[in-house]
Amino acid sequence: MRRGKLNGSSFGRIFRITTFGESHGPAVGVIVEGVPAGLSLSPGDIQRDLDRRRPGQSRVTTSREEADQGEILSGVFEGKTTGTPIGILIRNRDSKPEAYETLRDVFRPGHADYTYWKKYGIRDHRGGGRSSGRETAARVAGGAVARAFLAQKGIKATAYTLRAAGISCRVFDEAAIESNPLRACDPEAAALMEKRILELSKAGNSAGGIVECRVTGVPAGLGEPVFGKLDALIAGAVLSIGAIKGIEFGRGFEGADLTGKDFNDPIDSSGFLSNNSGGVLGGISSGQEILFRAAVKPTPTLGIEQSTVDKEGKTTLISVKGRHDPCICPRVVPVVEAMTLLVLADLYILGLGSRM
Repeated sequence: MRRGKLNGSSFGRIFRITTFGESHGPAVGVIVEGVPAGLSLSPGDIQRDLDRRRPGQSRVTTSREEADQGEILSGVFEGKTTGTPIGILIRNRDSKPEAYETLRDVFRPGHADYTYWKKYGIRDHRGGGRSSGRETAARVAGGAVARAFLAQKGIKATAYTLRAAGISCRVFDEAAIESNPLRACDPEAAALMEKRILELSKAGNSAGGIVECRVTGVPAGLGEPVFGKLDALIAGAVLSIGAIKGIEFGRGFEGADLTGKDFNDPIDSSGFLSNNSGGVLGGISSGQEILFRAAVKPTPTLGIEQSTVDKEGKTTLISVKGRHDPCICPRVVPVVEAMTLLVLADLYILGLGSRM
C-alpha cells in the first residue's frame, strides 16, 4: 500500500468536487462541497447539462443508450442548497462489460490501459474503467451546480466545436451551437464536419478537433498571483479531461510570431482596445471576455488493426469493435464548460477574502 498519495479524483479548494465510478460499473457520481446555502438548485438544472453530454445523440456519437438521469441524494432541501455536501448519482443503465472480455490481457493503443496497469498493477478492462470518458458525466453534474451559482453573478461559459476532422468554422453563430450534432458555431461547416467524420467512422477511423470556449461576465480581479493564476488553473482543469492534449488563450501560439506592439492590448478611457491575451493578465481576469481553445485528440478506439502488447509483453495485433464516438468534440463541449465553471466558482469564493 502506498501512503501520502494525492487524491486524483478531487478538484478545487473551497468549491470542490470529488467524482467516483467506472464506465461499466453500477454508476458514476460526484460529491460537491463548498456550495453556499440558499442557492436555488433543481434536478432540471443538473439534467440540462447532462443531456448535452449523454451518449446516443447522433451518428457522430457513441450508440450507447444512457438516459444519464442525475439523482440529487443530499445537500438540497425544498429546492435550496443547505450548505452541506451535495451528492449526485448517475446510474449506468446500458453497460456491457462482457463486450470487453477480449481486452482483459491486452492494451488498447491511445488509451490509459497500459499506464493504469503500470501504476496500480491492476486495471478495469471494461471500457477503461475509471479512465473512460464516462467519468466526465460526473464532472458535468458538478459543473451544473457551479453554473447555477455563477449565473447569479452574471457569469456565463459557452463552448463549441471550432474545428473537427480538419474542417474549421468560418463564422460564429451562437444560436447554431445546439442545433447541429457537432455543436459547431457554423452550421455550414458542421454539415461538412459530419460528412467527413462519418466517412472516417465507416473506415474504422476517427477524428479530432478544436473546442473553443468564451466566458462572459467575469469581473476584473479573479485569480491568484504566481501559482494560482486564472489561466493556469483553467488550463489544468481542461487538460484533466482525457481527450484534451493542448490549450491556448487569446491569440495563444500565434502570439509567438507577433511583436509586443502587435500583441499588447492597449487601454484608453473606454477600456481595452483588443483582447489578444484572452481576458487574463498576470493570471488575473481583466474584465474582458475570457477566450481559450482546447485541442481534442482523435478517438483512440479504432476498428483498424494496430500493433500492441499483452500483459506478458508479447506483440500482438488488435482492432476494437463496439460503441464509441468517432469524434469526441460535440460531447466534450459541456465538459469543457463544466471544468471552466468549477474553476471560476472556486476562485470567486476565494476572491471574497482578497481585500477589506
